[in-house]
Amino acid sequence: MTVSTAPLLSASGLAILRGERVLFRGIGLKLLPGEAIVLRGANGAGKTTLLRMLAGLTRPEAGEIARPAPHHWIGHKEGIKPQETPCSHLALWAKAWGSSANIPEILEKMALTRAADVPGRYLSAGQRRRTAFARLLLEDRPLWLLDEPYTALDAAGKTLLDQVISGHLRTNGAIIASMHDTAGFPVTTEVTL
Repeated sequence: MTVSTAPLLSASGLAILRGERVLFRGIGLKLLPGEAIVLRGANGAGKTTLLRMLAGLTRPEAGEIARPAPHHWIGHKEGIKPQETPCSHLALWAKAWGSSANIPEILEKMALTRAADVPGRYLSAGQRRRTAFARLLLEDRPLWLLDEPYTALDAAGKTLLDQVISGHLRTNGAIIASMHDTAGFPVTTEVTL
């Protein structure tokens, strides 16, 4: 089987303003299958804004983005309603995407089996975060855009997420993640804003 070397995402000359302030300009990226780019910078430097731009949620002031690959976006908010359980949350997304993924298997992989039927309002911040990341496993999309993925995760949760990300990279998936922490997965490039 031939692995494509075409970029899953490329961007050039990106710029964004916040009010009168230039957050960044001239940013360019190219992400190939199996690669991971980590965005670094101080709070307010524009990491989340750049990720939202790459996901198609925010328009750049200047520059171009080509995103030929289907992508997943996981931001700061998990998107779990107070009455939703991890199981019902994943079932809702699976139905919306037409996915036939094995939800009990995904819950087990994300260490959520015991919390599978606990309403969101009673889940810990780490359990809500792992539930959001479980959505990545419902449908195979080669490009993952992750905003501060380690937020609210304990050491075991970080190790678990590192394993999921590393597995995605090994199967020619790719990620772009904004991070303050040290990545526990292979990083191809770091971009500082």
